[in-house]
Amino acid sequence: MTATLIWILVALVAFGLYLSWTAGRLDRLHARIDAARAALDAQLLRRASVAQELATSGVLDPAASIVLYEAAHAARQAEEEQREVAESELSQALRAVFAEPAQVEVVREAPGGEAATHELAEAVRRVPMARRFHNDAVGAAHRLREHRKVRWFRLAGHAPAPMAFEMDDEPPADLADRVA
Repeated sequence: MTATLIWILVALVAFGLYLSWTAGRLDRLHARIDAARAALDAQLLRRASVAQELATSGVLDPAASIVLYEAAHAARQAEEEQREVAESELSQALRAVFAEPAQVEVVREAPGGEAATHELAEAVRRVPMARRFHNDAVGAAHRLREHRKVRWFRLAGHAPAPMAFEMDDEPPADLADRVA
């Protein structure tokens, strides 16, 4: 009888440790999501800032400058609910402005244009990577939160389910090719 109680107690302690480990893993995933979101926000802000700086530099033609400036400004000022749409519109504006290889060459040949082109290309290149890291962490958290043990024992607590960041992040082909 005592041996049975000891084994039951050992099993309960082991199960408790397993639940604690799972809750810790979920907490680490949420921390990773927060860090990935901060990195994504930083890359999006950098891209919008560089685009805005380039739009006001006088290197682009007036129509392209206006389109790029307005999209970058909207992306920087967007509320959280509208952020994905505003960032997608900035991606579309960048593709529209740099649709022609000649436009990239015009920017590169201007004084300081080589550095500006390189900085914009780097910013545009890093956004999809940061978004991918964020969305991968969100997917891992969703998969873990779907397990019965997490739901039954409420291991996620009252934390809201993390949301993926979906946007159009395709870079302008000519700009990305020249720097890559």
